Amino acid sequence: MDENTSSGGTRYEAAKGYFAGVLRAGGLAFGVPYEPATVGPVLEGFDALMTVGGRYAMPADWYAGAPAASPQADRLVVEIALVRGFLGAGKPVLGICAGMQVLAALNGAKLTASVPDHNDKGRTHEVRTVAGTRLAALVGERLTVNTFHNEAVVEPGGCVVSARAADGTVEAIELAGAGFALGIQWHQELLEPDHPGAGVFRGLVAAASSSSSRRRAKAS
Repeated sequence: MDENTSSGGTRYEAAKGYFAGVLRAGGLAFGVPYEPATVGPVLEGFDALMTVGGRYAMPADWYAGAPAASPQADRLVVEIALVRGFLGAGKPVLGICAGMQVLAALNGAKLTASVPDHNDKGRTHEVRTVAGTRLAALVGERLTVNTFHNEAVVEPGGCVVSARAADGTVEAIELAGAGFALGIQWHQELLEPDHPGAGVFRGLVAAASSSSSRRRAKAS
C-alpha cells in the first residue's frame, strides 16, 4: 500500500487501478500494511509482490546527487524486507514508480531526485522498450504513458534498462536471471484497461501462477 503522506500520513491508500489491473489479468491483489509482523505471512502465503507508487524518504546513499526531500514513512523497512524476501524465494516482483526505484536501488542502481518535465499528471510521452527484454515481450516496442514522477534511475547498477523516454529517462528496469523482477516508472494503474502496458499485470500473474505450480510440484 501507499499512504497519504501529503496530508499527515494517517491513512493507507492505493489507487483502485492496481487491484483492477491484477484482477483483469486473472489474479487477486491484497493490500499489505507497513507492519513488520506481516512480512513473514506475506512471504509464505502470497505468490507475487507488487510495490506501488508513493512519496516517502529513501536512503541518501541511493542517490547519485542530493536526495529527495520526501516525508519519512514506515513503508521503507517493510518494503525492503518484502522485495528481498520475494526475490530470494524466486517469487515475481513488479515495482511501479517508487516501487521500481526501491527494486532498482536494492540491486545497485542510483537515483536522481529531480527529473525535468516528468511530473505533469495530465501529460503523456512515448516510451521505447529495449528489444529482447521481458518488458518488450509484454508490452511491445513503443507505448504512450503518463508523465507523473519526480525521481528516476540514473545509474542502472546491476539492473537491465528495458525502456527509456525520448529524453533518455529510464522508464523501466528488470533483473537478469531473477525470474520475473520488473520495474516501470509510469503509473500503469491510471491508464485504460486496454492500454498495451497492461501486459505487465498479465506478466506478473502468469509468472506468479508458474512459480506457484513449480513450488507445489517440488513439495509433492
